[in-house]
Amino acid sequence: MSEIINNSEQKIATLKSIIKRLHAGEDQEQVKASLRQLVRETDHTEIVAMEQQLIAEGMPVQELTSMCDLHSQAMREVLVQLAPPPLPAGHPAETFRRENQALSEAIARARRAMDDLEAVADEADPGEALTRWRQAVNDLMDIDKHYQRKEHVIFSMLERHGINGPSKVMWAKDDQIRDVLKQLAASLREQHATAGEWKHLAGSVGEIALRLIEEMIYKEENILIPMCLNRFTADQWGEIFLASPRYGWCLVEPRTGYQPPDSVVKQAVRLGGGDAVSLPTGNLTLQQLTALFSTLPVDITFVDADDRVAFFSEGPDRTFARSKAIIGRKVQHCHPPKSVHIVDQIIDDFRSKRQSVAEFWINFQGKFIHIRYFAVRSEQGEYLGTLEVTQDLTHVRSLEGERRLLQYA
Repeated sequence: MSEIINNSEQKIATLKSIIKRLHAGEDQEQVKASLRQLVRETDHTEIVAMEQQLIAEGMPVQELTSMCDLHSQAMREVLVQLAPPPLPAGHPAETFRRENQALSEAIARARRAMDDLEAVADEADPGEALTRWRQAVNDLMDIDKHYQRKEHVIFSMLERHGINGPSKVMWAKDDQIRDVLKQLAASLREQHATAGEWKHLAGSVGEIALRLIEEMIYKEENILIPMCLNRFTADQWGEIFLASPRYGWCLVEPRTGYQPPDSVVKQAVRLGGGDAVSLPTGNLTLQQLTALFSTLPVDITFVDADDRVAFFSEGPDRTFARSKAIIGRKVQHCHPPKSVHIVDQIIDDFRSKRQSVAEFWINFQGKFIHIRYFAVRSEQGEYLGTLEVTQDLTHVRSLEGERRLLQYA
């Protein structure tokens, strides 16, 4: 079979047979040589169809998952690199790509720090190279929000199109990446004595984590996103856009520009019961509620029962700046490593009902700042999360005497 296979069905069958040889243990270079000889080029549709057929024929998802990195490495030479279509700023696919770029930059920072650490003598103090590595890994932990949006919003939309094989494989790989990153982050919180021990971690778990993330970025950019752009309608992208904020953004915020179709927005409003939010003590429109939180003389941040940042108020003079990219992020990853143990203790004390309030006060940029944490519980006492309230008390502490007459200055 030396002729070039152009028919799509034949190409899928050939891809499938060659991938089976890879699973049977054949040398990867021999498999790649067969691909180059028998398949001049392929695209994401044929790769997806090949995986779907393998699963339908009984190949366990776990086996496909364990080999999918080898699949992508073997097929890179024959995969057609399609130019991405122009997308408006803030389109869900454009945001996914910008997140992948930010993740790639974090990987590069981690590798630079690991390389610098390698240059330190084994018995020496690792110095600032370790600090930079910790920060880069801390940034990479934000990947969970990227994966959650992919798994719960993108994959569910693919299932409407009858595509579920690749999503099962990708989801399993996502979980593997999460596990390795958690292992790496936990190890980086330990206090090793020498640079030599950190080097060992970098050469093992550290490099494995970076390679796994890079492989997933490749799959998303060259298979998943092109496949979605080829299949999803404008209304479906609008649904994805409206469903995404609950999971948050990874390292970057969506740019402004994209607007979901009006029909999708109106449908979302109908399903949500209109613009009003009904509370036990009254009703507020979303506009009123947003303005109310922005007017409060305190900064509010709410962390849910899963330790994820769920909400923060946006006043004109926030004491500590907040980015929408933190929404959905584990609160432990929003703090420097040296203070994470305090965060964990507060949440653990609140969750176990040992405590309900924790407060601190600091001098910050010439201001007296009061910071309080409150356990938020249901009427039945169930832990719902932690509320942080931050207030600049500089002016309040300066007040003396009384003011009983109206005065605006």
